[in-house]
Amino acid sequence: MSDKNPLSLSVRAIRERTVLRNVYLWMAAGLTLTGVVALGFASSPQLVISVIRNPILFFGLIIGEFVLVFFLSARIQSLSPAAATMGFAFYAILNGVTLSLIFLAYTGASIASALFITAGTFAGMSIYAVTTKRDLSSMGHYLIMGLWGLIIASLVNMLLKSTALYWLLSYGGVALFLGLTAYDTQMIKRWSDELGDSVSEADYLRISILGALKLYLDFINLFLFILRIFGRRR
Repeated sequence: MSDKNPLSLSVRAIRERTVLRNVYLWMAAGLTLTGVVALGFASSPQLVISVIRNPILFFGLIIGEFVLVFFLSARIQSLSPAAATMGFAFYAILNGVTLSLIFLAYTGASIASALFITAGTFAGMSIYAVTTKRDLSSMGHYLIMGLWGLIIASLVNMLLKSTALYWLLSYGGVALFLGLTAYDTQMIKRWSDELGDSVSEADYLRISILGALKLYLDFINLFLFILRIFGRRR
């Protein structure tokens, strides 16, 4: 006879939950929110153009995204669950506004194709990270160095406007964020294994959102670099 006791079912559900699974749910929710906002803005080209033509607004959005990411990454453990949730949702919305610009630059078919390729490669690296016996933690230092190098080189190329460097950075960005996807996924899996069901509900939510933010950033950046390579401009 199956156990239909509500308390027993609740305990079983808690034991079966994992931080990793919850991270993917939050990441999917964030990506969905970003996509809806991006499509909503893109449906009004004049609204997107008005954002582009207003440097203060445009760069304000970009700076706001960076500040919010650093704030959430550094202070999420001290935030209330509601504040952490709202911070993540607000970041997804801001990103949706800035990403709406790609709908003016690239064809819809190429955006869909890049998204499909991103989803497949992201899933492949995630599966590798959770199934491999290799410890990827040693990659962290090199990946962070590579990320800063990519950022600095991208800023420099805004002045140089070198086509060769543009393509080198595009392929390098794909490689870097594939590595970060595997590294972050394995790190989150380690959190999940170590915490089990001993973590409080509030900390469980905070950790899940922090993990979701990491993978969300990996996915979005991987998508943008793949779009640079395979996207067809209008």
